[in-house]
Amino acid sequence: MISRWSRRLGNESVVRAWRARVAECRTSVQGGPSNRRAYDDRSARRGDSKSNAGHGALHRVRRPPSRSRFDYGADKPNTIHPIRQAADGPADTPYTAPVGTEDGSSGLLIAGTSSDAGKSLVVTGLCRAVARRGIEVAPFKAQNMSNNSCVCSDGSEIGRAQYLQAQAAGVVPESAMNPVLLKPGSDQRSHIVLRGRPYGTLESGEYANGRDHLAAAAFAAYDELADRFDVIICEGAGSPAEINLRGSDYVNLGLARAKGLPVVVVGDIDRGGVFASLYGTVALLDSDDQELIKAFLINKFRGDVGVLQPGLDELTRRTGVPFAGVLPWLPDVWLDAEDSLAVGSWQRQRGSLDAALHVAVVRLPRMSNATDVEALAAEPGIEVFITTDAGAVAAADLAVLPGTRSTVSDLDWLRRTGLAEPFHDRVRRGAPVLGICGGYQMLAQAIDDSVESGRGMIEGLGLLPVKISFQADKVLQRPVGTWCGHQVEAYEIHHGVAEIDGETEPFLDGCHLDQVWGTMWHGAFENDGFRRAWLCEIATAAESEWRPVLAAPTYGARRETMINTLADAVEQFVDLDLLLAGTRVAGRL
Repeated sequence: MISRWSRRLGNESVVRAWRARVAECRTSVQGGPSNRRAYDDRSARRGDSKSNAGHGALHRVRRPPSRSRFDYGADKPNTIHPIRQAADGPADTPYTAPVGTEDGSSGLLIAGTSSDAGKSLVVTGLCRAVARRGIEVAPFKAQNMSNNSCVCSDGSEIGRAQYLQAQAAGVVPESAMNPVLLKPGSDQRSHIVLRGRPYGTLESGEYANGRDHLAAAAFAAYDELADRFDVIICEGAGSPAEINLRGSDYVNLGLARAKGLPVVVVGDIDRGGVFASLYGTVALLDSDDQELIKAFLINKFRGDVGVLQPGLDELTRRTGVPFAGVLPWLPDVWLDAEDSLAVGSWQRQRGSLDAALHVAVVRLPRMSNATDVEALAAEPGIEVFITTDAGAVAAADLAVLPGTRSTVSDLDWLRRTGLAEPFHDRVRRGAPVLGICGGYQMLAQAIDDSVESGRGMIEGLGLLPVKISFQADKVLQRPVGTWCGHQVEAYEIHHGVAEIDGETEPFLDGCHLDQVWGTMWHGAFENDGFRRAWLCEIATAAESEWRPVLAAPTYGARRETMINTLADAVEQFVDLDLLLAGTRVAGRL
C-alpha cells in the first residue's frame, strides 16, 4: 500500500498529500446557547427527574457556518486520497447501501477515537437532553463487546451501558437497543448474545468476515426502533478508523452508511494527543466515509477553552470538520463501564483519605458485571479498589471475587498468580469474603463445567459447601427477595447452578458460612437498605468503625444526579442544533 502511494505521490508525505486535498474552510464562529426545556413527562414511557445545575466557567464552543467538504473530484486526475481504505468491501456489500428518508435522518452516530473516549457517557447525556425536549428518543448500539450486561424486564440481556442510556431517555430497556452483545470468553472466542439470548460463539478468525447474519439482525433492530421513536442516538464501538474491519463493519461507519446517519467523533483530551487522534481518524477514512463526519467533540477538558481554541480552529481548517463543543471534566461521573479500560473508574474520581472500610475487588482476566461494586464505592467512608495484589487482598476489610465470563479459566489464573491463598487465609482468621455469580462459583467445593470450559469436574476453592453444575440453558431473570427484612431486586445471568450441600445460612439466593458470603444475584447492592445493613455486619466483623451516613443520597438518586449532570453539560457546552441538523427532529429543538 505504501509503495503504491509512493509511485503515485512521489516523495510527498501522507499528511501533506491529505492536506493538499482538503478544501479551505471558513473558521469564523457564531452561535448561542441551546434552549433548555423541562424534561417532558407526558409520555407514559418517561420518568420524572430534576436537572442538576452547576459547572465550571468554560466558554461554549460555537458552531462554524456551513463548510466545504472533502473534494476528490474527477477534475483532479493526479490526486488520490492518501490513506485509501485497506479493507474496502466489494461493490455489492450489504454494509454500504445508503438508506435515508426525505424528512431527515432517523438518527445520529456518536463515534470515538478509541475505547473509553466517552462515547457511552455522551450518548447518555444526549438521550436525557433530547428527552427533556419532549422528543421520543432511544439509544442504540449495534454490537457491544462487553462482559458488563444487564437483564431487561422481558428476560433479554443487553449491555449495561445501553440499559442505562434507556433509563436516561426515560424508556423501557429492550433487546433492540443492543441487538448483538459479544461477551469475551478468551482472547480467541466470544459468546454471542443475539437479541438478548445466547447464540453460540464467534471465533477470532470469523470477526472480520463471519458476521453477516449479525449485521442483518442489527439493522433490523435499528429499523424497529426507528419506526417507534422520533430519533435514535447510536453509539459506535472502539474507533471508526479500524480499517482492517471496515469491510464487515456494521456498528460504526457501516451502520452510518446503511442508515444515512451523520457521525460525531469524540476525542478524550485527558489522555493526551486529542488533535492527532481526531485528525488521524478522519485521515484513515475513505472519501465516502469522510462525508459522513458532521462534527468533532472533545471530552474531559480541564482549564480555559480559550487556550484550546486555536487548535480547534486549525483542525477545522485542515479537515473541514467543525467542533460541536468541548465537554468539561465531570467529577463523580463514572456510570456503568462497558470495557476493561473503564472498569473501576470511580477510583480516578474519589479519594480515600476518609475511608473507614476498605474493599478489595480482584481484577479477574474475564471479569464481568464489575458494576456490582459501584454501589459500595458510592457509600461515604468506603474505599473500593480493583487489584491483582495479593497483599492488598489479604489486608482489606472485605475481599470480593466478582463475576466472570470464564469461571474455570479465571479460577486457574487465581491459583497460578497466588491470589487464591489470601482467600484461604482470610477464612482461617474470619475476615469477610464475598463472591458474586462467577466469584460465588469459585468459592464452591466442586465445579462441573462441560458448557463454558468443557473441563468437566474440577475443585473449587472449597470455602463454601456448594456444588456448581453448568447447564446449557442460561438463566436470565430479574428476581426479588429479602434479607433481614430488606427487600432486594436484582438480576441473574449465569449457566452455573448452585446446589448447597451443608450447614449454611441463607443469603439472598445463595448462602453464607461464618464470614464467607456467596450469591448469583447481580445488582443486589444497588438496594440501599440491604446494602447498608449488610455493610454494617461486614464492618463489625472487620472491627471497623464504619457506619452508614443515613442522610447520604440513595444509589438511585446518585445515578439520576450523574445522568442529569451529563445532560446539563451537553446542553451548556454542546451545539445540539449542529449535532441534530439534518435529522427529522432538527426543527423541534
